[in-house]
Amino acid sequence: MKKIDGHLHLVRSLAGFNGKGSLTALGNGRAIWDNDQTVIKLFPDGWGDDTFTAESALKVLAASGVTKAVLLQGSLYGFQNYYSYQAVKKYPDHFIGAFSVDPFSEFYMQIVKRHVEKLGFRAMKFEISQGGGMTGYHVTTPFRLDTDPRIGRIFHYLSDYPGFVVTVDYGDYSQASYQPEAIVNLAKMYPQLDFVVCHLSFPNADHLQRLQNALEQWQPYHNIYTDIAAIQDIEGETAEPFARCQKDVTLAKQVLGAKRIIWGSDAPWSATFNSYQSLATWLEQTTIFTPGELADVMYNNANRIYFKKAAIAAVKAADEG
Repeated sequence: MKKIDGHLHLVRSLAGFNGKGSLTALGNGRAIWDNDQTVIKLFPDGWGDDTFTAESALKVLAASGVTKAVLLQGSLYGFQNYYSYQAVKKYPDHFIGAFSVDPFSEFYMQIVKRHVEKLGFRAMKFEISQGGGMTGYHVTTPFRLDTDPRIGRIFHYLSDYPGFVVTVDYGDYSQASYQPEAIVNLAKMYPQLDFVVCHLSFPNADHLQRLQNALEQWQPYHNIYTDIAAIQDIEGETAEPFARCQKDVTLAKQVLGAKRIIWGSDAPWSATFNSYQSLATWLEQTTIFTPGELADVMYNNANRIYFKKAAIAAVKAADEG
């Protein structure tokens, strides 16, 4: 079965930053935040001491039968925008990328335009979760994706690029950043854009009605998709058959259908809790999807949404670096 990892992170130079402060590399795959003495294992053994390069990623992917990956940004690692551009230019048959920007920085629109017009990105990620993203370090500046005028400028600009993908991580329901209804408003306002919500809206199998509420809001809008990356971490499951995750994904299929679900790993960090091989094969051990539906979830959906012809052409035409 062909597979695309719809949610992968490369790390050329670790620069993690969120509400916990900065993340400092300690070597041997370990790192530490500024706010306490807890050391985290960020990279699985053998993947890199303090990096996860494109070359390392290609080896990991190939070992589990994954041919391509979508490179997303995350505050956990620090935005790796330019390195993602370099990786996509070097390995266009294997990678496509999304960039990120802090919309509260002075030159944010200059950054957006450079990445779209010069570097050829056709996907952007908003890492806004309070737990790990912008809301955690903009605590005195609450914002919503669908009403903030600065973010609105970004969407007005992106609307000139039909098929552009906007990927959003808004954290879980306990966080001020949680705004599934904003995705609905954006999908209505910008029907020419595609929206992907990361991590299946941070599910909890003990509270499936909350997930169902979000999914049913999205269901009428066929430019809203979701990835299921890291739901094992979110549900606290470290061994197959991932029974809680199966409940979450089954509900997602019932409401959205298989063509709007994208498999992803959220590696490298997620692969320290469950092996990458397990993350890449667990759905094959379940009866959630028919073989045709599984092909959509594991490959076809990400290929259709992220690896559009226009996105690939923009990468090839990029003229910087």
